[in-house]
Amino acid sequence: MNRRRNEEKTPFLIFFALFMAAVIAAGGGVLHAYFKNRQVQISREIDATERNIVQCRLDIRTSEMRMDLLLNRFVIRKQVQQNGSLLRPIVMSVIEEVGDVAPGRQSVASATP
Repeated sequence: MNRRRNEEKTPFLIFFALFMAAVIAAGGGVLHAYFKNRQVQISREIDATERNIVQCRLDIRTSEMRMDLLLNRFVIRKQVQQNGSLLRPIVMSVIEEVGDVAPGRQSVASATP
């Protein structure tokens, strides 16, 4: 039960193992903090991107509304009258509907005269 006086009390390997365990635990803590920080940063970037998408959709809707206002035929007619243009409305009976291809012809150009 008694130890010899010349025998080492604690082997060096135990101190080394404790030091390595502390280094591994500290490294794990640092890595955990790093990855958690990256997770928060990525979450903020995702939120910013989603806000940007919502803003772009709003801009698209606003542009479509403005285009509809500009392409409204009644507004165009009023602007043409205000500008003093010589353009005048035509009667519906004058409008002629033209088909894509004339009947009997297969092509526009022919090789035979």
